[in-house]
Amino acid sequence: MKFLRNILDQQKKLFEKGGKLEKFYPAFEAFDTFAFAPNHTAPVRGAQVRDAIDLKRMMMTVIIAMLPCLVFGIWNVGHQHLLYTGQSGDLLTKLIIGSKVVLPIVIVAYGVGLAIEFTFAIIKKHSVNEGYLVTGMLIPLVMPPTVPLWQVALGTAFAVVIGKEVFGGTGMNILNVAMTARAFLYFAYPTELSGSVWTYIGGAKTVEGYSGATALAIASETSKAGGSTSVVAAFGNTFSFENLFIGNVMGSIGETSTLMCLIGAAILIITGVGSWRIIVSGFAGAYLMGLLLNALAVNPFMALPAHYHLVMGGLAFGIVFMATDPVTASQTETGKWIYGFLIGVMTVLIRVFNPAYPEGIMLAVLLMNIFAPLIDFYVVDANKKRRLKRLKYATV
Repeated sequence: MKFLRNILDQQKKLFEKGGKLEKFYPAFEAFDTFAFAPNHTAPVRGAQVRDAIDLKRMMMTVIIAMLPCLVFGIWNVGHQHLLYTGQSGDLLTKLIIGSKVVLPIVIVAYGVGLAIEFTFAIIKKHSVNEGYLVTGMLIPLVMPPTVPLWQVALGTAFAVVIGKEVFGGTGMNILNVAMTARAFLYFAYPTELSGSVWTYIGGAKTVEGYSGATALAIASETSKAGGSTSVVAAFGNTFSFENLFIGNVMGSIGETSTLMCLIGAAILIITGVGSWRIIVSGFAGAYLMGLLLNALAVNPFMALPAHYHLVMGGLAFGIVFMATDPVTASQTETGKWIYGFLIGVMTVLIRVFNPAYPEGIMLAVLLMNIFAPLIDFYVVDANKKRRLKRLKYATV
């Protein structure tokens, strides 16, 4: 590492004020501070709240928490490919197939997003924002494995420019950037983001009876058909609760495994990076809404056991990695409980009652991103009124 440090120190003068590459200093600084801790500190005057972690290291903690979902997603892409083309293969074979599909998506998302970040930093002459280190991983994980790479690039560009940079960059956006990319592509190119897009076939022939439908799609179709067939019966062995929990099913690259999401949640909670209040209340909201719909059931989807909602679709991934985004989530402690709970509730409501879109976590997170400031406002306002009331009685 000392060798790399010496190289960066030798080249630094070219990027400093008066150097030939002065205008590219933000890009140089980004590489320097990514590899090494910054050699400058906050001003010593005035009140300071100090911590041993900077933004880059916090972002790296989130990335580490997402690695179980990424690795499992790579394996699952390969596993589903072999399963539905009637082939067999060992662990390495599945990882190789999955890597060929997933890694290009990751590379495109990072390449396009960082290029835009660097461009804005050079134009505005400020440091490169670190927030995209996480966003660049989130975007691929919420995409189906068959998504065209040009759409990944387009969705990433839209999300970074319209969803973040126009608001002022990292820390100023009101919507989760990765969810913005997913929503843009879903509504702009629904054919490539819905339907039988969840399994990488690669030109091979599928086994007889292959449909490509996800558990949520089956639940929605069963509900529309009516009759006495339950959703659980329609799921069969393929979408058993155990398979849904482990993630051995079709879906977006990083969203299928609730188990891997919970491992990531544990990392975020232990390190203090993610809010356990949002995570717990999010799952609680989804489960309680599922129980309420069970009591009022008039169709098979409403009668689906509440615990299935916790492992279906992208609920776990969305709550753990999207809802806990410190920029777009509620900031007050009470607000976090309300914010997470409503995301869980809205997810289940959208799933069950929206025939055009069986998954609800994307819309639920984006909707609650909008209402998060309002939630915090009323929480703070209520707290002020309680304090003023106590003060009034204390002075009487």
